Amino acid sequence: MAKVTWFGHAAFKVEVAGKTVLIDPWLDGNPSSPIKAAEIAKADVIYVTHDHGDHLGDAIKICKKTKAVFVATFELGNYAEENGVSNVIGLNIGGSAEVDEVKLTVVHATHTSSKGAPTGVIVEGEGKRIYHMGDTGLFSDLSLFGKFHKPDLAMVPIGGFYTMGAREAAEAIALLKPKVAVPMHYGTFPVLAQSADEFVRLVREKTPRVKVVVLKPGESYML
Repeated sequence: MAKVTWFGHAAFKVEVAGKTVLIDPWLDGNPSSPIKAAEIAKADVIYVTHDHGDHLGDAIKICKKTKAVFVATFELGNYAEENGVSNVIGLNIGGSAEVDEVKLTVVHATHTSSKGAPTGVIVEGEGKRIYHMGDTGLFSDLSLFGKFHKPDLAMVPIGGFYTMGAREAAEAIALLKPKVAVPMHYGTFPVLAQSADEFVRLVREKTPRVKVVVLKPGESYML
């Protein structure tokens, strides 16, 4: 079993294979987050998709407190080391690393970043594959990701302006064909979509066999 908890925006906790993985833990400045960074008592791995502040967030602070392994692109990993994180794995697109029983595979995203490239990540454990798409626009390689990685669950940005909007995100799900889709990166800022309703409607029309799970910040889904 795997448990996925949304903290608002792109911040997630994935509990799988006895480990706690945080992805893009922007908590303290996140108006949607139900918790603060100081409340994170346990983390084994922290993955950061890219270096924008609403994704790098509190990762370095939490790593120092919990001794979690910081995983990201090579350049972003170097930045974490320069800022006092002692346990760092710096990967690049297409690469994988294993932390105990959890495997993390880096895939590309179509976005921008100052340190290294923007990425998504596939977290694998206990036979489950969970894909956090990061900040991205629509790109056709998602069909290859679906064919090769066969994700059980995908976290997909739907807010528009900085990432895909509902229309593009629904097409992304049609290409990827996960078993479950969880919308993210919406409702946080005024320029973003404030509801997942349009995304839900479009996925039901285009790919009805995909289950869409709309979480409220702090809610979890068991996979």
